Amino acid sequence: MTKEWAQVSCQVPSEMVDAVAEYLIGLSGGGVGIDNLVLDTFSLDTLEESPVKTVTAYFPADESIGDRLREIEAYLTENGPSFAGFVYREPTVSTITEQDWSTSWKEHFKPLRIGRRLVVKPTWEDFSPEAEDLVLELDPGMAFGTGTHPTTMLCLSVLERLLSGEGGACLKSRDVLDVGTGSGILGIAAAKLGAPGVTAIDIDSEAVRVARENCALNGVSSLVTVSDTPLERIPGVFDIVIANILAEDLVRMAPTLMARLRPGGILVLSGILIEKEELVRDGFSNRKLNLTEVAGENEWSCLVYRQDG
Repeated sequence: MTKEWAQVSCQVPSEMVDAVAEYLIGLSGGGVGIDNLVLDTFSLDTLEESPVKTVTAYFPADESIGDRLREIEAYLTENGPSFAGFVYREPTVSTITEQDWSTSWKEHFKPLRIGRRLVVKPTWEDFSPEAEDLVLELDPGMAFGTGTHPTTMLCLSVLERLLSGEGGACLKSRDVLDVGTGSGILGIAAAKLGAPGVTAIDIDSEAVRVARENCALNGVSSLVTVSDTPLERIPGVFDIVIANILAEDLVRMAPTLMARLRPGGILVLSGILIEKEELVRDGFSNRKLNLTEVAGENEWSCLVYRQDG
């Protein structure tokens, strides 16, 4: 039976787009679209300048959709007046099938080179790699993460530097924990860059399924273990812990993320709007961490820490 989804669209001033997108990602647990461009597959610089934009999110078309709509309406009513040009417009809802939703990704997802060697290639696109290219074959399905959203690109670039010896020369085992793996792209990249073992986790069962399929597609299933095991139940410690999730969740999970980091290891935090960077910095202060890098792309930040050890 084909699963149905509720497509919820909100019209807001362009200055409010990032805030609404972040809110809807947190509420839906998936990617969102802006003016028919998928948030995880474009640079914000490509958007045409217009005073009002449409932000779209996807929710299961079940009895919970009424509650989600009320939450969205309350968020817009409470926060909208803080943005110039805001006029409350009731969110619009339409029903689409899972197949229709998945197909919409394909219109905007093209091969993309990231860093020196990484190339993210959708399964349905042709690409001729160069000799040293590491090609990440990907079909995101319903999972968040195609590699071309700024937060994911920042993580991929950091991983390439760390696992190629730049900034990670003192790491011992170079094993990786990927928290909030989505489509599995960061775990797959880590394995292809030489990580001997990767543990990838996500709370979304659909993301776990998609990530496992993508690992198999890339021939790294023996190196990447994907599960929905809660972070606090993951055994052991890791040289690299990477979390590309919302800023508030990073702060909430700070003690548990730190507990999974080997002394001397590296913690990579992304998914942070620039305006939330200070919140995350404060949340990870006084934890025997040294901030070694702050990378930025458009409206997003990525923080790289090394633990004392």
